[in-house]
Amino acid sequence: MDSLTHIAIGACIGDLMLGKKIGKKAMFYGAVVASLPDIDFIASFWLDPSSDLLAHRGFTHSFLFAIVVIAGFALVLKKRHTVHHIAVKSWLLFLSAAIGSHLFLDSFNAYGIGLFEPFSHYRFSGNTIFVADPFFSLWPGIAALALLLLKKTSSKRRKWAIFGLVSCSTYLLYCLVNKFSTDNHARYALMHQGIHYNRYITTPTPFNNWLWYLVAETDEGFYIGYRSVLDKSDSVEFHYFKKNLAFLEPFSSNPALKDLIRFSKGYFTVDSSKLGMVFNDLRFGQMMGWQYPSAGFVFHFYLQHPDANQLLVQRGRFAHWNRQSISFFIKRMMGQ
Repeated sequence: MDSLTHIAIGACIGDLMLGKKIGKKAMFYGAVVASLPDIDFIASFWLDPSSDLLAHRGFTHSFLFAIVVIAGFALVLKKRHTVHHIAVKSWLLFLSAAIGSHLFLDSFNAYGIGLFEPFSHYRFSGNTIFVADPFFSLWPGIAALALLLLKKTSSKRRKWAIFGLVSCSTYLLYCLVNKFSTDNHARYALMHQGIHYNRYITTPTPFNNWLWYLVAETDEGFYIGYRSVLDKSDSVEFHYFKKNLAFLEPFSSNPALKDLIRFSKGYFTVDSSKLGMVFNDLRFGQMMGWQYPSAGFVFHFYLQHPDANQLLVQRGRFAHWNRQSISFFIKRMMGQ
């Protein structure tokens, strides 16, 4: 999820668990610890783009990193707040909840996290909620703001903290229901159209959980389509994209290619552009693909021009959005 969401949820957790004992400092500690895994952004200052892809949400989103942070902060905070007589167990529970909320939520995005780094490079990605979903983030944000404004002695603080956490948790459960429903419809549509696939993924489109992006892999390519949970019809219009793996042969010695293939989990195609060959990671969607089925992919890496790859995951995501395209997007999201 986005950083502000992690901060807001961490603040709610802090106030709920330790607010009565240490006041608004609990919000601060919760916000800091809940956002700490994203410290990996500093790696982008010295890593090349392909290596940075694997570093982001890698070790700092692992159980090992969480254990080190929890143990270290517990010792520091226990010593700092000796006068409050808070047991080490309470600090450990609070810190586990704060940093655990970050790892838990990020595991539901398409990017995924390396929970078992450095022992395993497998990325856990639930593809259930978009990385920035205002319908999820609004409630903990409002709650954190209310907690910030309320007096530390207010009897309403606990209710606001619970509201912020329960409301976003309820929305996440709703997203899981949508995910289950979309998966069922995707399998039905593929079977009904006689598309023999090896595997598939479904993931929500930007800022919502109603319009979903579907990708089904075959031996030679991918079928891509879109479905809204509000669609009245069970049909899905798929468009085919060839893998074009032969295009990669001249780049077999390219050090970035191995990282890209590993990062994409095999969901990639290769095509040509004005800047040469392009590696597309399909998991992050197309640029308004629900309106233009043949649109380019958001994640595209120029194999022959590494200096042109500073922004990858959201490159061109909103480049051509205007009033008309937003209107089309909302209508499609609503099943029209």
